[in-house]
Amino acid sequence: MRRRLINSTLAVVLVVIAVFGVSLVIVETRTISASAQESVESEALRLISVVDSRLLGDEVINAGVLSEQIDPTRFALIEIPGREPIAVGERPTGSVLRAIETGEQGEKVTVEESRSAVTREVGRTLLIIGAVALLAIISAVLLAVRQANRLASPLTDLAETAERLGSGDPRPRHKRYGVPELDRVADVLDSSAERIARMLTAERRLAADASHQLRTPLTALSMRLEEISVTDDPETVKEEANIALTQVERLTDVVERLLTNSRDPRTGSAVVFDLDEVIKQQIEEWRPAYRSTGRALVCSGKHGLRAVGTPGAVAQVLAALIENSLMHGGGTVALRTRVTGNQVVIEVTDEGPGVPAELGARIFERTISGRNSTGIGLAVARDLAEADGGRLELLQQHPAVFALFLSRIPLDRKDPERPVR
Repeated sequence: MRRRLINSTLAVVLVVIAVFGVSLVIVETRTISASAQESVESEALRLISVVDSRLLGDEVINAGVLSEQIDPTRFALIEIPGREPIAVGERPTGSVLRAIETGEQGEKVTVEESRSAVTREVGRTLLIIGAVALLAIISAVLLAVRQANRLASPLTDLAETAERLGSGDPRPRHKRYGVPELDRVADVLDSSAERIARMLTAERRLAADASHQLRTPLTALSMRLEEISVTDDPETVKEEANIALTQVERLTDVVERLLTNSRDPRTGSAVVFDLDEVIKQQIEEWRPAYRSTGRALVCSGKHGLRAVGTPGAVAQVLAALIENSLMHGGGTVALRTRVTGNQVVIEVTDEGPGVPAELGARIFERTISGRNSTGIGLAVARDLAEADGGRLELLQQHPAVFALFLSRIPLDRKDPERPVR
């Protein structure tokens, strides 16, 4: 591209120089020749006037007197009737410029000058024009190189940016070049980089969320399958198999929920559901883990509440809070339900040391953890709660009290199974 720009610019300059340079040479040559001819004619006219005045005054007319009136580089021939011709200077050979004037008394003056002087003047003019043309060509080449670099370098940068995007480095460069077309390409590449970065972030986030959210259900499912493998009681096998199938359904719901949130976190599938069933299912699932550590998991508060949300998502939120208390808390973990206004609140608290003061305001941020954990669980739980229009808050740090707020559906007093419209 650089070579093409330089060649095209140089071609344009050469065409301009050829057109205007030739015209200038022709005009200057004619001007110099005309000026030299006028000078010779002017000299002849002046010389004839001198001869006339001397003839009228009967003064001496000879070569010595007339040589003072003429340019030494020129030749003059004065012809006076009845006298010998007077020659002044050396007569030129070859092509000459000639001017002839006749006086009032019949005398004639001829002035000649060699055309070599005109040729030399034309040569000097051509040399100047050639020097200017050469300077113009050099300037054009330098300008073309600069312009080529100005256009080619941004293209090289844009190619490198595109290559970086292809190699998995989606950082936008935010570099502009002052050329609207190239800046437009840079804008598009930066926008693409930002979109790719968001997509990669979403993919990494989905992978991290999936590994975190599926870890506990898979462990519980593995335990159920181990129970089935070591028992010979058909009833126990049947019971454990039903529980395992339920956990598989929950795993499916977890995966679907994670995929939905990765595409659009605002997309929810909220329905009216029985809150007691979700809490009971979580307590049954986590109670063995608490027993193995010598701790208790209890439930209290108001029963028979119905809330608006996605049962699977609410279960995941509660699982994250219960697991958080198991890992970072201490003593008995209590789930308490209550009603405040038009919302149902599920509080999860334990008897541990609570949340450190420096983490209180950032406890729901990703990678924030009081111990060597991933710091993903509470962040995912908050996203799941907000996707259904609820919210997850830390009400108290010492001891830690987390609260899940969900929209409430009040029940008809006459028919507790029917929500009030």
